[in-house]
Amino acid sequence: MSDYISLLATRHTTKKFDPTRRIPEATIAAVKQILQLSPSSTNSQPWHFVIAGTEEGKERIARSAHGFYEFNAPKIRNASHVVVLCTKTDIDTAYTDAIVEQERLDGRFPSDEVMAMNKKGREYFTNLHRTELKDARHWMEKQTFIALGNLLIGAAHLGIHACPMEGFDYEVLNRELGLSDKGFYPSVIVSLGYGAADDFNAITPKSRWPLGTIITEM
Repeated sequence: MSDYISLLATRHTTKKFDPTRRIPEATIAAVKQILQLSPSSTNSQPWHFVIAGTEEGKERIARSAHGFYEFNAPKIRNASHVVVLCTKTDIDTAYTDAIVEQERLDGRFPSDEVMAMNKKGREYFTNLHRTELKDARHWMEKQTFIALGNLLIGAAHLGIHACPMEGFDYEVLNRELGLSDKGFYPSVIVSLGYGAADDFNAITPKSRWPLGTIITEM
C-alpha cells in the first residue's frame, strides 16, 4: 500500500482536541500554502480563508456554534487553530480580469494571444454559470470544497488532526467576521490541532461503501 493510500486509510475526523497542544508556526505556514495552492475551476479561486490562532479569535468563531450546534463549540475552542473557508458571493468581469492580470504577472502567458484566449475561455465559463445555468454561487462553493479536501489531506500529511464542520449558525459567523461587507459568506469551518488521548474517533474503524458499490468499470 502506498504512503498516500495509507494516509487516507488512517486519517480521521478528530472529535476531541487536546487544548494543551499548539501547532508550530512553521506548520501553520505550510497550511497557508496548502490553501493557496488548492486547484479550482478555471483557476477562479473564489475563496478567502480566515485563520484564528488566538483564544479571542477562536471564541468569535465559537459563538456561531450555539443552540443545536453547541456540540461543535468545544472542537473550536480546544483546537490549536481554526480555519473558516469562505466563498465569494458574486463573480464579475472585474474579478476575472484581476485573475488574468495576476497570471500575467506570474508569467503564465507566453504571448498576448494566449492571454486573450485564456481571458475569453474564463469569461465563457463564468458567464455560463452566472447567466445561463444561474448557479454561480453553487459553482464557486464547489471550488471552496476542493480547497477543503486539499486542506484535510494536507493536514494529515503534516501530522496534524482536523475536524470539518458545517454545523454552525451562518448568520452569526457572517456578522462576527464581517464577511458580507467583504463579498464573502462562510462555507465550512475546519478545526486543526492534535487529538486528545480519549478521542473515540481515533480508534473507531473507518467505514466506507465497498468498491463494487461505488465504482463501475467500462
